[in-house]
Amino acid sequence: MAVTSNFTAFPERHSPAPKIVCRKKERDRGQNLPYKVIEITPPPKSLGVRCFPPNLQCGESVTIEGQAYTISAVTHRYQLRKGKYEPSEKRLDVLSTGRYILNLYLDNLLDKS
Repeated sequence: MAVTSNFTAFPERHSPAPKIVCRKKERDRGQNLPYKVIEITPPPKSLGVRCFPPNLQCGESVTIEGQAYTISAVTHRYQLRKGKYEPSEKRLDVLSTGRYILNLYLDNLLDKS
């Protein structure tokens, strides 16, 4: 009796990144792109992959699972493959809106002292 499997002992070296597609209800709202969302309040916590419009900026407010967050950084990473840079990851660093406002207030106090 022979057993076969799709597992290989030596995986391909340059396998493409998995393609993430936005859900239909998110895609219908326009051209949305998948972003990896990280809440950066210590300790950092992943909020998963979410679809948002491509023109997000720092300071904008987004709602994820009923909770309001403010974007503190937008990162686009590229990887060199076959002599060309290709997009590899889009990432949003977010803070809860209350924490973001508190950080702004504390930064302002520090600047005044």
